[in-house]
Amino acid sequence: MSRLFPAIDRYIFRLVILPMLGVFALATSLLVLDKLQRLLNFVAVQGGPASIVIKMLAALMPEYASLAIPLGLLLGTLLAFRKLATSSELDVMRGVGWSYGRLLRVPYLITAVLMAANLAIVFYVQPIARYYYEQLDYQLKSGALGASIKVGEFTTLADKMALRIEDSRDGGRKLSGIFARVTDSSGQVLSISAREGTFLATTDNPDTIILRLEGGTIVQDPATPGASPRVLTFARQDLPIDLPRVEAFRERGGKEREYILPELLRVGWGDANPELARDASQASFNYRLVEVAMMALLPLLAVALAIPPKRSTSALGVFVAIVMVVSYHKVNEYGQDIATLGRVDPFVALWGPFALFAALIVWMYWRVAHVPGGQAIGALEAFFSKTAKRIGRLLKRPRQSRAMQLAPAE
Repeated sequence: MSRLFPAIDRYIFRLVILPMLGVFALATSLLVLDKLQRLLNFVAVQGGPASIVIKMLAALMPEYASLAIPLGLLLGTLLAFRKLATSSELDVMRGVGWSYGRLLRVPYLITAVLMAANLAIVFYVQPIARYYYEQLDYQLKSGALGASIKVGEFTTLADKMALRIEDSRDGGRKLSGIFARVTDSSGQVLSISAREGTFLATTDNPDTIILRLEGGTIVQDPATPGASPRVLTFARQDLPIDLPRVEAFRERGGKEREYILPELLRVGWGDANPELARDASQASFNYRLVEVAMMALLPLLAVALAIPPKRSTSALGVFVAIVMVVSYHKVNEYGQDIATLGRVDPFVALWGPFALFAALIVWMYWRVAHVPGGQAIGALEAFFSKTAKRIGRLLKRPRQSRAMQLAPAE
């Protein structure tokens, strides 16, 4: 093992893997927390069970992983080489003949593993998980998950009943402050109010449930004009409710993002398919592929941005790295959108920005690795250094003026 992985490789592996896992966990947590609030609000409005939030978040995890894996790889490598540079260990390694290419051996082994994992995620796991998320969303909106009645709103059931409640407990089974307006088979209208109610299942007909009302009043509208309505009070009354019929959810593949790799190839390059479907499938295929291919450039970008100027501990490279990767991701999303509409060829829309991004990264790495004293973002470092000094002087002037005013006169 020591011959395959010398001490220097094991050392670099430890430096890379710990921040990489930390960044991956942090990025995934931030994405989950951002979506969690929206899902909680959505489920609360729809009146669905709380357990559905966990299922929907689990269905989104492959999509979040495909974003967090490249970011974790980039920042893990960047922070590792930044530590080597700021502690002067990198100068020692370079002094004994270790090139940047040799030092990147372990990061590129990690990159190969993560690229394979991300390839499996974006071409197989993520499409199926996305379809599952859409299915849960449809079932939640349609009421197929046993969603409770919405509090404070009128809910129409089977076009024969309008139901409104003031409070809901026990997962929507126990209700209070109930008002219902029911139309029977003969067209007669009943207005019902009750203090409490409970949903009960029936054994003979699964499409019908019983709403057991307690402590209420029934107002029966007269069938003949001018007649007085009948008012009845009750201690307990069972009200049958026909559940709405829920249509089966569509088959997977209604959207190109739900296609796995063989389906993308069949739809995108099948002559019998409509042109719009071919453009959308080719755009999705190239988008997923270019996102994975971009990971091969991240170790070079990390090294180019990790090494600050001499006698400096500036962390500007970390900020620039995040901005570059996020901006490139957004450019790819825009390229996919316009390619889906057929305005630009999918290959040009997605691989064109990749070529420019790759050329920029290779130039930045070449400046650091092969130009003595070269800096990839030397101009930015100098600009921000001067700006920070000027801001520091401006902040000191009011303090000095204040101190002069408070000094006693001689």
